[in-house]
Amino acid sequence: MDSVADLPVRSNPAKEMAAIETWNLRKVYRTGFWLNQKIVSLKNCSLRVYQGETFGLLGPNGAGKTTLLKTLLGIIRPTSGRGVILGSPIGDRQIKERIGYLPENAYLYDYLTAWEFLEFTAGLFQIPRSVQKKRIPQLLDLVGLAKSTAQKKQMRRYSKGMLQRVGMAQALINDPEVVFLDEPMSGLDPLGRYQVREIILSLKEQGKTIFFNSHVLADVEQICDRIALLALGELICVGSLEELLGTSEAYQVVVRGGNYEQLKNWIDNPVEENNYWRGQLKGDLQEFLACLKKIEATPISINRDRVSLEEFFVRQLRERGIKFSY
Repeated sequence: MDSVADLPVRSNPAKEMAAIETWNLRKVYRTGFWLNQKIVSLKNCSLRVYQGETFGLLGPNGAGKTTLLKTLLGIIRPTSGRGVILGSPIGDRQIKERIGYLPENAYLYDYLTAWEFLEFTAGLFQIPRSVQKKRIPQLLDLVGLAKSTAQKKQMRRYSKGMLQRVGMAQALINDPEVVFLDEPMSGLDPLGRYQVREIILSLKEQGKTIFFNSHVLADVEQICDRIALLALGELICVGSLEELLGTSEAYQVVVRGGNYEQLKNWIDNPVEENNYWRGQLKGDLQEFLACLKKIEATPISINRDRVSLEEFFVRQLRERGIKFSY
């Protein structure tokens, strides 16, 4: 994909350097007619996100994910605790020039075209016109919006998915070092979700730090370096997928073509269904793929034989007696 930056691409910093760090962040809301009732939205959240990594924040509805994200951005003030982004305290105005943000339900000026809205956003960052003329077409191409549509069609006539793409473009208009995305796959069809995944991966290649919330666990499993599970305002676990789900040297494979005699030495008790063979791989993966090529069979899927992120997610909540809507 095309780069969104006119500046030289930043190299991937050392993993030891933290882009985002919090210590005992706590947020309490007061509610009720006399404001005499308290709702604890965040409970002493301590978190570290390294520079150049893609970090996914998971949790059921009402877990406090958006509250944590908005607290990091300085939109909400924490009741107690502290945090830093790129070495500066959260809420620091100057640091906002170096971050991008896509809210879950972005409000866009619907009487503007996408092009006009991106020009407006670029003006807030005081991006020179000469840079805007190059960056805006790059961003529109990156998020899959046609230049002609972006220039002529007002956003009030856009679908939810098209508006989400414009929101992603505005989050990247200032070439941010850290990108916050609140449910970036929300409202997108499978093609749109694929495009967002590709955008996130391209940002990662540029050395940017991506922090995002999502309910789409399959997408998180594909693109995240590390994840955190938040429930009832409390961080339950933080780590890489290997650390949380475990590692496995075994693979579950699905193959199209071939026959039992050709595959029995590679797949443990292969099961055939509609010309697809399924089972656990017994031998070396690379040698198995070479064998498939010789017998003109096609690998359909190859997955490590371990618990899925969704299974882990549900189990962690059930073990703690947490009721959830997912």
